[in-house]
Amino acid sequence: MPLNEKFVINLQGKNFVTYEGLLDLAHQQELNSISVELLQLPSADNNNTAVCKATIEANGRRFIDFGDASPSSVRSNLAPHIIRMASTRAKARALRDFTNIGMTALEELDLKEFEESGLSLDEGKEPMQNAASDDPPTKRQLETIKKLAHEIELEVNVEALTKRTAAALISEMLSEKYKRH
Repeated sequence: MPLNEKFVINLQGKNFVTYEGLLDLAHQQELNSISVELLQLPSADNNNTAVCKATIEANGRRFIDFGDASPSSVRSNLAPHIIRMASTRAKARALRDFTNIGMTALEELDLKEFEESGLSLDEGKEPMQNAASDDPPTKRQLETIKKLAHEIELEVNVEALTKRTAAALISEMLSEKYKRH
């Protein structure tokens, strides 16, 4: 059973699978259960890092992996949700093993580091500051905006967008999407 393309997001010319896509594919492959164990509570002693262990069970097979999250590995608006991000990252990693998907999950990315590097969230490989602010958004940006708008139930007028504003909008929409997890 193939992965539905709607669950693949392209950032800087590289494809990433979404957690939703991994879960969808896992259900197609007769997923029995997912369990998560919190191994480390965030505290001042561990730089507020949460660590979770996810276990996937299906048809007598078991897949285990780990995920971590800290304020330094997530965007500031997700910092209050460190445990949930660690859980989602652990589940995404275990689901990738179970579904045999080699692509990194979008949720595993350090989007804070990505944005702080000055990169846009469009298909190009150029830093955001090098893109002309009045250039129209790329086709991939428009597709990503449409997909994310549908997922978070938001109406978006794309008429006045530029590459730069489209990248910022995608970033905000991704934040909103993962805040709901």
